[in-house]
Formats: sequence, C-alpha cells, structure tokens
Amino acid sequence: MTRREFRPAGTERDTVLHSWCVQDEWRAPTVVGGEGAWFWDEDGRRYLDCSSLSECCNLGHQHPHLVRAIQEQAARLCYTSNAWGAEPRARLAARLLELAGFEGGRVYFTLGGADANESAIKFARWASDKPDGLILARDRSYHGASFAGISLSGDARLVDQRASGIPGVRHVPPPYAYRCPFDSADARECALRAAGAVSDFIARESPARVAAVLVEPGAGTNGIVAHDAYWPALRAATREHGVALVADEVMSGFGRCGEWFAWQRHGEAGRPDLFTLAKGLTGAHLPLGAVVMTREIAERLAPRYLPTGLTYCGHPLACAAGVAAIEAYEQGGLIERSRRLGAVMRARLDAMQARHRVIGEVRGGEGLFAVLELVRDRDTREPLGAWDAMAPELAALVRAARAEGVLFAVRGNLILLAPPLVIEEHDLAFALDLLDRLLGAMPG
Repeated sequence: MTRREFRPAGTERDTVLHSWCVQDEWRAPTVVGGEGAWFWDEDGRRYLDCSSLSECCNLGHQHPHLVRAIQEQAARLCYTSNAWGAEPRARLAARLLELAGFEGGRVYFTLGGADANESAIKFARWASDKPDGLILARDRSYHGASFAGISLSGDARLVDQRASGIPGVRHVPPPYAYRCPFDSADARECALRAAGAVSDFIARESPARVAAVLVEPGAGTNGIVAHDAYWPALRAATREHGVALVADEVMSGFGRCGEWFAWQRHGEAGRPDLFTLAKGLTGAHLPLGAVVMTREIAERLAPRYLPTGLTYCGHPLACAAGVAAIEAYEQGGLIERSRRLGAVMRARLDAMQARHRVIGEVRGGEGLFAVLELVRDRDTREPLGAWDAMAPELAALVRAARAEGVLFAVRGNLILLAPPLVIEEHDLAFALDLLDRLLGAMPG
C-alpha cells in the first residue's frame, strides 16, 4: 500500500500504545465528555468516578472555571519559552509559595510528577554541592515511570527496569504498620522505627554522601498511610544530619489529605526543603508539575547555571489552569469540604470493616482518600492477592462496579478511594452503598 492509499484504522486499540497494560488485552470505551464527578463514553454510558481517574481529577471533569480560564488564556497567548516571562507562570508561582508559606522561595515548573521528582533530586544535589550524592527513598513507593522515577520508586512492577535507571538511589523500609517491616504491632512504634531507619542509614553512609531523602508524606498508590509520628520524626532526622527532605506531593497535594499539602498536617515540624506537585495542580485539566523550594535552597541555586528544563515546562496555558485551579479550590471551600467528606467516608468504611471480614484494615480519611486492604484471612492477614497482581475476586468487583456505573481504583489487594473533591454527597453515598454490597458478596 502506498502512502497515498493508506487509511487509518480509526480505533485507538489499533493505533495507540497504552501504558500499564498488555496491549492485546486493552479494552476500554472512548470517553467523550464529563461533568463534576461523572464522565460518559461514546455509547452514552455514565460513570461515577471514585478514583479521580489517575487520582488527579481533584476538581472533577470540565470544571467551568478552569475551562473558561484556559479559553481566555488561549485567546491571549498560548506559548512562550522559559527564556521569556509569562504572566500566568509568575502568578501561579506566587500563589504556590503563599499557600506553602515559603516566603522567598522559588518554584520550578515541569510537565508532570515524574519530571518534578527528577528535577527535585537534581536541585537537592546541586544545592548541597553533592553532584553524586545518594538519594534515599522507600520500598513500596511510586515516584514515576521515567528512568529517574523508576530508580526512586520501590514499586514491585518496576524492579526489572531498575538496572536501566539512574545511579545513587537507595531504599529503606516504609512505615507500613499493618505489615510492619520491623515486626512491631504498634503503629506509632513502627513509624518511629521507619524514620529511625532513615537516620541510621544517613549516619552509616555519612551525611556528606547523602544529598536528599524523597518520600510521599501522605496518600499514594502504595496504600500506606503512616502514623502521625512518622513525618515529624523524619523531618527531625534529616535536619539533624543536614540532608534535604523532599516531599512527593504529586498525589497527596491539593486537598486529598485534608490540607493544601499533606506535610502541612504537621505544621512547622513537617516543613520539607522541597516538595513536588502535579495532578491536582491543574485538576488534570492540563499537564503541569512543579517543584516548590524554600528560600535556603533557592539562594544556593541562584548563582548556579542550571542545565535542565524541557521545552514546555511552565507552559503559559497550563499555568493559567493552575491559577484557576487554586481559585476553584478556594471559592468552593474544597479543602475544608475534603476534610468533612473524608470523615464521612471513613466512618462508612469502618462500619463496612465491622461487617466484612475480607477488609483487613481501613486507612486514611483525613481527606477524600482512603484505602481498604483486603485479606483472605483477617487473623493471619494473608493478602487477597499479590502486590504486583490483582486478585481475581477484586477484578470481579471492579467489573461488577463498572457494570453499575461506578469506577473504583484498585491495586494488588487494595481498593483506593479518591473521588473528586466536588463529588455530591448523595453520589458518594451511592458509591459506598454499592461497595458495601459488592464486598458483602465476596468470600471471607
């Protein structure tokens, strides 16, 4: 067939390579529209989105304030490079520094979460004059699927790719109290021992060799919600050793944990040196990530030439969406709303746990994020399925829920509840009623 005779197949399955799936098994409807916590496909089927899709649509679908802001910015200016200033870029940086209380700090914009984390470790190394300094991260963590993200992540799905990642990354056990790697039955003790493992590693390797510790401070697809003692202890340990602490807020930021940023739950005792953002930064209306840094880090970088950046970093159109997103969170009182509805959701989930032995533990609920860990035996805590493979029973639950128009996020033996912060209360109740019924039909 000549080029002139070529006719595209017209279906996404025939033309697109999809991530995180086996290509021959990919089957999904085409989404054509959405509003609030709902979206619909080309056949008119509606779905209640209790996952915010990739835990990123914090503001729901097609938020009118963001759509309008994007349209208005597109009419003025779509693009200018980082060699020139852009008004929405400056406005968004100022708002982020204000929300964080990082007076005198700086913001570096990226395309998404993975390159925000990659940039953060570059900055931590440069600011500490440790260009080859070690980066400490956690087992059972996820920081992106770029080469740097793979190296940083302690994710079972990425282990085979680590050899092709970046050097100088080490991993320590997580504060996973339900399956404590330190064999502690007490959640607080487990958290403190996990923070202590970081301190011990730095001391053993020498603070002169460690550039940064990069950790998720709150909600994440790893399903771990640490005891409140963990983050302040981690911050104290890194400060004692003079090592930068980087908070990966890609998923936990913008109300997901009941605050603008999860580290703020601990006040000044939890303030990191840098933190990364994406997902809720624009509510996924446009791709954008960011690294927010303190005055101290910014001042160390100021005299340096920074050989980094991508063509579309800080894209004006995306930054305009970011400014509008912050306005939407504020105008809708969505951070406070997330706390209130998170408490409602947690109470419902606790009641489900009392009825269904398949629920080993409920975690989260400080905002609109919660985790159900499913087990075959509550006494032995045998997981319903392996971490890197979904249990058949859980796959069946997902199919049954989708058939009734509700989308739940799952991972291994976990159900991750992360609905948009704008979800209507009756819709949340409908989804939880359905989940209660489907869990009741599972063995256990």
